[in-house]
Amino acid sequence: MSKLRVYQLAKELNITSKALIEKLKELSVEVNNHMSTLEDEEANLIIELFTEDDHSKKPTKEVIHGTDEEEELVKKVASNKIVNTQSDNKNKGGKNHKGNANKNKNNHKGRESKLEENMEIKETNNNDMKIIEIDQKIVVKDFAELLGKRVSDIIGKLIQVGVMAAMNQEIDFETAAKVAKEFDVEVVEKAVSQDEEDETDFIVIPEDDEKDLKPRPPVVTVMGHVDHGKTSLLDAIRNTKVTTREAGGITQHIGASEVQVNGKKIVFLDTPGHEAFTAMRARGAKVTDIAILVVAADDGVMPQTIEAINHAKAAEVPIIVAVNKIDKPGANPDRVKQELSEHGVLIEEWGGEVISVEVSALQGLNIEELLEMILLVAEMEELKANPNRDAVGTVVEAQLDKGRGPVATVLVQNGTLKVGDSVVIGTSHGRVRAMISDTGKRVKSATPSTAVEITGLSDVPAAGDQLIAVADDKMARTIAEKRVNKIKEEQLKSSQKVSLDALYSQMQAGEVKDLNIIVKADVQGSVEAVKQSLAKLSTDKVIIRPIHGGVGAITETDVMLASASNAIIIGFNVRPTSGATALSQKEEVDLRTYRIIYKALEDIEAAMKGMLDPEFKEVELGKAQVRATIKVPNVGLIAGCYVTEGKIVRNAQLRLVRDGIVIHEGNIGSLRRFKDDVKEVATGYECGIGIDHFNDVKEGDVIEAFKMEEIARD
Repeated sequence: MSKLRVYQLAKELNITSKALIEKLKELSVEVNNHMSTLEDEEANLIIELFTEDDHSKKPTKEVIHGTDEEEELVKKVASNKIVNTQSDNKNKGGKNHKGNANKNKNNHKGRESKLEENMEIKETNNNDMKIIEIDQKIVVKDFAELLGKRVSDIIGKLIQVGVMAAMNQEIDFETAAKVAKEFDVEVVEKAVSQDEEDETDFIVIPEDDEKDLKPRPPVVTVMGHVDHGKTSLLDAIRNTKVTTREAGGITQHIGASEVQVNGKKIVFLDTPGHEAFTAMRARGAKVTDIAILVVAADDGVMPQTIEAINHAKAAEVPIIVAVNKIDKPGANPDRVKQELSEHGVLIEEWGGEVISVEVSALQGLNIEELLEMILLVAEMEELKANPNRDAVGTVVEAQLDKGRGPVATVLVQNGTLKVGDSVVIGTSHGRVRAMISDTGKRVKSATPSTAVEITGLSDVPAAGDQLIAVADDKMARTIAEKRVNKIKEEQLKSSQKVSLDALYSQMQAGEVKDLNIIVKADVQGSVEAVKQSLAKLSTDKVIIRPIHGGVGAITETDVMLASASNAIIIGFNVRPTSGATALSQKEEVDLRTYRIIYKALEDIEAAMKGMLDPEFKEVELGKAQVRATIKVPNVGLIAGCYVTEGKIVRNAQLRLVRDGIVIHEGNIGSLRRFKDDVKEVATGYECGIGIDHFNDVKEGDVIEAFKMEEIARD
């Protein structure tokens, strides 16, 4: 006998799945549900036990020995397989009887009735029920086809159980089970077998033999509350100045870097510090070996500190506490340690197991000691990987580069990634054309716990996607295409058109239940963070669905998708193309751009509460393309421009856009036509534009002039 599922065995034994599960639990056979499988030995034992139960009941029954036909009748009744013996007897007409068919014909009817009564056989629907398998959700039309019923019949039954669903809408498993029962059909949940799981992932990653594993460097994530000095600590470790490149001093993107300590390598993952990036920090914890929890000595445990602790615990990684800013007045490390103990983080000197180091990122105090503690914990963890196999890794960051195309920063976790390898990363695929280390050098291979930037991909992958090296390009392309098709099926959902301004009133009227949002950003890490943060804003009145996310400028394609799916477009650090702006107005698509992510979250949250601030609205004045740059002594860099749209007005605010990415926002410092200062320059004319306190202007850049007007909302 091959392996049997519980419901199949129940059907064979002519009992309900529930009854069989209860029996199995009595016998201490562990099963989760009706789709659980039983080993041959277990299945045979159950069948034997039920057979013995049947035999044990026989002495209490009135069994009349007689002809072969009577003996057969007893067997049929005992096995509970008689459907209509009276009908069978009539059909047989005595053909199989030898001598006394007419004599026993009437007796059989009475004996059959008596046997059924004594054996307490109750004919139930379960004996003749048809069994069908469905997923957790199923479309009404498909469900009707499975049942062999008209769609109208199914919809009628749905209404009776209080569910209003059209033929192309989905119903859940519980609802389907109720409806199926009305038609004497039993519904069981389709189990995901190992083969189906592999088909879902479209690839199988083999396990490593213990003897092939070799020590690897630790991967460290620095976590903690905003402004507690995470980036400054990394700066002190790497002797870099990441903070100076970030808007508002907050880390906006994810990256990875390596440092050498006493001849040993440590890989650091950079994670954003603002609360909107909880998802990023969570993803960082999934690929990390050690979490450094940074807590300011003058501030103590804060909400994001607690979040970081929870992420590290969920990922089951060891924590090293770095008590930062001990050089500041009012620093109180003991208070920090006490507060940490209240959240389950007990420091070693307090009798716990968590290592603590008091540091000052700005002054570089105790940085070496912190690094030594990282190596000590890594040694205790016995981190290992197999370098002699196909690579498996995780995308830490990804973006679209104008010259190189899709670029992804990948942390290799197992195996060795080599130039020329065919890879699959989420829905993208390709062959590794080049690999660049964190120091900017080209490398030919990357071993476990190495972070490299790779090129040669078909598309920009999502941050957090798994990289898997495969046999050849054909396999990589096939797997990626299957994944793309699967995702497309999930994106074809629509709802009533909605704008953020009118969201609250439409919610109150019951017109909006799903708020679809398309997210575009300058890097993939921000896309994922915004999408997951938006999804968390969902309430019982409206579900926020980020249906699409991408890297780069907001294009006409994005607007058409938003129009088709009735979505709002949110751009972070990117701008719409001219065609996209015009199309969004034509299609009445709500398109909003932001420089700070938490402002976008605040706007949506406020819109859901009907409290969107009546602050300012951006009024676009014009656009100019930079065609040349001129260095003027004692003045700076002047952009020689051609006005392509609207007009450029002196003293207006401006935005410098390069390849759809916002590079700078500021003010127009000077505006000239030839040698004359002018107030404005219209479309079709050339001019020279000076930007206040900014000189990084290149040919091909676009300067957008705008002003902010205060408006009152209805």
